[in-house]
Amino acid sequence: MTALLELGDTLKELGYTFTTVTPTTHARVNRRPSNAWARDLRDALGWSRPFRPGTLPADVVDLLDRAGALARSGDSLRSLVRFSTYDDELFVHSAFPTQAPDAVFFGPDTYRMADAAIASVRTCSTPIRRAVDIGCGTGAGAIVVAKRAPGAQVLAVDINDTALRYASVNALQAGVAVEPCRSDLLDDVDGSFDLIVSNPPFMIDPAGRTYRDGGGPGGHGLTLEIIGAAASRLAPGGTLVLFSGVGIVDGHDSLRAAAAERLSGTDLVWTYREVDPDVYGEELDDDAYADAERIAVVLLTAARPA
Repeated sequence: MTALLELGDTLKELGYTFTTVTPTTHARVNRRPSNAWARDLRDALGWSRPFRPGTLPADVVDLLDRAGALARSGDSLRSLVRFSTYDDELFVHSAFPTQAPDAVFFGPDTYRMADAAIASVRTCSTPIRRAVDIGCGTGAGAIVVAKRAPGAQVLAVDINDTALRYASVNALQAGVAVEPCRSDLLDDVDGSFDLIVSNPPFMIDPAGRTYRDGGGPGGHGLTLEIIGAAASRLAPGGTLVLFSGVGIVDGHDSLRAAAAERLSGTDLVWTYREVDPDVYGEELDDDAYADAERIAVVLLTAARPA
């Protein structure tokens, strides 16, 4: 962890910035012949391109090595982590492609979820004393909340130990008090929360990768479980900010219907809207989405009356 923190400090001093794109865009850009090898820090630590000795500053390579995040193959070197920037902060996460079972994803959906979390904090009518980021990944949701709710206890929970490690590094890098905790949803933490944020896996992933597969019909399993957890653990005046996705079949949004059923009978007042109506179009070629006409990303908010 120390080496990753030192690496983050070094990158900040060097003015490093990188905006992470979707995996498909990433692959397309990297396929260009001119991008076969990294030429600078962004190429190596953002685009995850291989690099030759002497391409990067020696102290950066040394810190990668000390962090156990440097792969060698002959005269080819590769970083096993990426660094992205958002909200004036630096976030370490898994290198592209994110294929390992414990991969920690960061990308456009992270930006959208964090933007929604920030908006919720700004418009919250009650003080945020306790907040949690469920399935925290890099901890981005927890970190943006902690920055705007000083004094609040902010938890970052996940079942992925690599995610908890990266969330710890990222929170320390941002200088905010976030408590990473190993928990299956909220099963292993106590008490109620004034704010719950989450961007759970929501894809139908035949490979069953933890960071990507939402589980259940349509990939909605985790999303619906989080709604259920929020219904029982939101404090009076508390809010759930849930960013998810759904395959639309013949104009029908099955997640909205399932969420309405799950929220029926609760006292939560909720809204649901499409944030982007057409994402991950490449998935439509796969059998898992053979009946879908598009994949949308959505934002569900649910509030408990004070």
